[in-house]
Amino acid sequence: MHQYTPMIQQYLRVKAEYLDAFLFFRLGDFYEMFFEDALKASQELEITLTSREGGSEDRIPMCGVPYHAAAGYIEQLVQKGYKVAICEQTEDPRQAKGVVKREVVQLITPGTVMEGKGLQEKENNYIVSISMYTGSSFGIAYNDLSTGESRASIINGSSDLLLNEVSTIGAKEVVVDSNFDQILLKTIKDRCNAIISFEDKVENNKEFSEILSELVTDELQSPALRLLHYLKKTQKRSLDHLQPFSVYETNHFMKIDYYSKRNLELTESIRGKGSKGTLLWLLDETATAMGGRMLKQWIDRPLISESDITKRLELVETMIQHYFERQDLRELLKGVYDLERLAGRVAFGNANARDFIQLKNSLLQIPAIIQLIQQLNQNDADELAGELDPCDDLTNLLEQSIMDNPPLTVKEGGIIKDGFHKELDTYRDASRNGKNWIAELEREERQRTGIKSLKVGYNRVFGYYIEVTRANVHLLEEGRYERKQTLTNAERYITPELKEKEALILQADEKCVDLEYSLFMEIRESVKTFIPRLQKAAKIISELDVYQSFATVSEARHYVRPTFNKKREIKLTDGRHPVVEKVMGSQEYVPNDCIMDSEKEVQLITGPNMSGKSTYMRQIALTAIMAQIGCFVPAVSAEIPIFDQVFTRIGAADDLIAGQSTFMVEMLEAKNAITNATKDSLILFDEIGRGTSTYDGMALAQAIIEYIHDRIGAKTLFSTHYHELTALEEKLERLNNIHVSAIEQQGKLVFLHKVKAGPADKSYGIHVAELAELPKELIDRAADILTELESENKNKTKTKETDQSSQHLNEQLAFFGEPAATKKELGPEYKVIEEIRTAKLLEMNPLQAMNFLYEIQKKLN
Repeated sequence: MHQYTPMIQQYLRVKAEYLDAFLFFRLGDFYEMFFEDALKASQELEITLTSREGGSEDRIPMCGVPYHAAAGYIEQLVQKGYKVAICEQTEDPRQAKGVVKREVVQLITPGTVMEGKGLQEKENNYIVSISMYTGSSFGIAYNDLSTGESRASIINGSSDLLLNEVSTIGAKEVVVDSNFDQILLKTIKDRCNAIISFEDKVENNKEFSEILSELVTDELQSPALRLLHYLKKTQKRSLDHLQPFSVYETNHFMKIDYYSKRNLELTESIRGKGSKGTLLWLLDETATAMGGRMLKQWIDRPLISESDITKRLELVETMIQHYFERQDLRELLKGVYDLERLAGRVAFGNANARDFIQLKNSLLQIPAIIQLIQQLNQNDADELAGELDPCDDLTNLLEQSIMDNPPLTVKEGGIIKDGFHKELDTYRDASRNGKNWIAELEREERQRTGIKSLKVGYNRVFGYYIEVTRANVHLLEEGRYERKQTLTNAERYITPELKEKEALILQADEKCVDLEYSLFMEIRESVKTFIPRLQKAAKIISELDVYQSFATVSEARHYVRPTFNKKREIKLTDGRHPVVEKVMGSQEYVPNDCIMDSEKEVQLITGPNMSGKSTYMRQIALTAIMAQIGCFVPAVSAEIPIFDQVFTRIGAADDLIAGQSTFMVEMLEAKNAITNATKDSLILFDEIGRGTSTYDGMALAQAIIEYIHDRIGAKTLFSTHYHELTALEEKLERLNNIHVSAIEQQGKLVFLHKVKAGPADKSYGIHVAELAELPKELIDRAADILTELESENKNKTKTKETDQSSQHLNEQLAFFGEPAATKKELGPEYKVIEEIRTAKLLEMNPLQAMNFLYEIQKKLN
C-alpha cells in the first residue's frame, strides 16, 4: 500500500473490512468510491466514471454521489441485493492533523433497511439467522429491524422443512456461520432469493439478557445471538426497540409448503409476482400498514387450534353485526400511522419532529378506539380494549413540546413550542424583539434621510446593513454611517446602534437553534422509554384492523361463518373461488358443492380443459385456509375439518435455477405431499403424470392415487385427463368420480362449470383448441387424425381380443397334448373352433343343435 497516498491507504484499510459491500467514502460533500467499487457502481447506478491520482503509476477509477442525495443511490443498490457501508469523517477537518479520521458508521443490507422505497409499507422486512446442529435439526431466529419483531424456533426434520420455513418468513437476508453447509446455503440463496451474510460470534453478553429472556435452551439462543451480534456490528447504534424473542413451533400452524403457496397464489401472483389476484389482495381492507403486515402473517400461518380460530371468528362476527361501529373504527384507524416503524425510527435515532407529530396524532385516536370497541359488548373485544394503552403521558409531552407543523430537518430550529422551555423563550424574545427593532430602524432611517428606497438587510457574510442607492448617498448625514460594502448601484453602511443590535440578534438566533436541537434530542430519549408500550398498542390495533378487514370483505361478498367437525367431513354448499369470483363478478360465477366424508376420501375429477377443474380444487383449499385464519368463507354453508397441512400440485413450471424439468418439479411436489401428508391433510393433485409418456403417466397417476387411498387416507382431489383412471371407482372403495360438465351445441363447446357425479364422457380437447381460435384448417385436420386414431384403437382392441382367443385355443390344445399353434398354422380349423367356442348352445333346440354339429363335421371333413 506504500505506493498510494495516505488518503487512498486509509480507504483500502477500511475497504478490507467490508469486501462484500460498496464503500461510500465521505470526502467533503461527496461519497466517493474507488477501484472495483467505482467500476461496478458506475454501471449499476448509471453515474459518470472518472479517475484521480492516488500515488501509483496508473490513475485510480473513481465515481461519487452528493451526500445530500446519497439515500436514493443507496436504496437502488440495496434493492438490487447489494450491501452499502457508510464511511463518515469522525473528526473536524479544521482540527485534524494529517488525514481526517474516518470510520464506517453503518452497514446497510437488504435485511437491515430502516426506511425508503425498499421498505414496503404492508410487508415485513425479515433477516434470518440459522444454526445447523445436525442434518435434521436447525435453530432459526428472525427479526424485522424496522418494527423490532423477533422470533425463534427449532426445526426438526429434513432441510426441506428449513427451506420451507425460510421461504414462509420471506427472508431478505440469511446470516450463518462461516462453516455452514455450502450446498444447503446455495439452495437457500436460490430458492429464497436472499443474500447470505456470515457471523461467527455467538457469545451471550449481558446487554442481550432481556431480549433473550424467553429462549431457555442453547439451541434457541445460538441463532438469536448470532443475529444480535450481526445487527450490533452492522448498525453501530441503539437497538432499544428490539422486542424480546418469542418462541414458536411450526406444528402449531397449518403447514403450507413453498410449492403450495406459489400454486395457490396466497400472497404473490405466479405471473406478475405482485399481490393482485391473490388471497391477500382479496382480503386486504386494512386501514393501517401494521394491520396489512399482520394480515399477511396470518395468511402465511393459518391456525390449527379450534379455540383460537373460534376466538377470531367471534370477533369478526361481532364486527359484521355492528356495521356503524365498524365504519367508525375504519375512519379512526385511517388516522393511525405506523406505530411500529415510528418506534423503530425513534430507537434508531432517525426520527424527526414530523415523525413525532404522526406519533401524537396516532395516539390521539386511541381513546376513541377504546370507546368504540367497548360498545361492541363482546368479551374478547373488551379484553383487547382493556389492554390498549393510549399512552396519555407521551401524548401530553408531544403536545406541549413539538410544533404542529415542524420543518423536516432537526438542526435549523422551528421545532419546539413556546412555553415549553424558559431559556428558549428568553432567546426567542430577544430574537423577535431584535428583528422588530430592525424593522423600526428602517422606518426611522427613511424619515431621517428622506430616502424612501433605503432598506435594512442581512446576509451571512456581512451581517445587517443599511443599503442606499448611489443617487441618494449625498443625502446621508456625514459621520453617522460607516461604509461596509460597495455594489454596482448602491452602497451599504452600518451604524454603531445597528452593530450592537446585530450581535444580540445573531447570538439569540444561534442559541435558539442549538438549544432547540438539544431539547429535541432529550425529547427523543424520553420517547424511547415508551417504545414497549407503543409496540403493544400497535399489536392490538393491528389485530382490530385485521378483524374489521375480514368483516368488511365477508359482509360485502356474502361469506358465511364456517363450522368445524372432528369427523373429517367436508360439507360445502355452493362454494366459490373467492378471487375468481371477485375478478369475474358474483353474477357470472357458478358455485359448486363439495361433499367428502369417510366413504369419499378421494375425488377423481374429469372434464375438459378450461372447464373449471383447477378452480374447483383451489377453492376447497382457499376455503380451508380462510377458515383457519379466522375469516368467513365463500359458500352458502360450510362445515369442514381442521387440516394440519395443505399440499397442491397445480400447473406446470420448470425450475430452471435448480436445473429441473417440468416433470421433475411435478414428481418432487408429489413426493413432498406423499411423504409428509397425514390423514388430517388436504391434497390437491392436478394432472399428475402428464409430463411424460401416456402409459408412464397413467401408471404413475394410478399408483399415486392407490397409495394415498390405501396408505395415507388424506382428503384428496385428483383431476386427470386419463379417463381410464375412472375405472378405479370400482376398485377403491373410498374413491368416487366427479366431473365438471360441458355440452356440445352445434359443434361448439359450452362450459357449464358445474360439478356433477360420475366421470366425463370425453375430453373435448379439439373443441378447446377451437375456442383458442387456432386456424380452422388445423382444427379440421386434428379432427380427422382423432377419428383415425380412434379407429386404429378399436382395431387394436379387436386384435387384442383375437390374440386372447388364440391364447385360449393354445391352452386348450396343450391340455389335449397338442403343440401350441399360431393363427397361420391353424388355418380354417381355427374358424371352426371359434364357431364352437362362441356358439350359444343353450339357446338351441335339439334339432338346431344336431344341424349345427352336422355343419361342423362337414367343415372338418
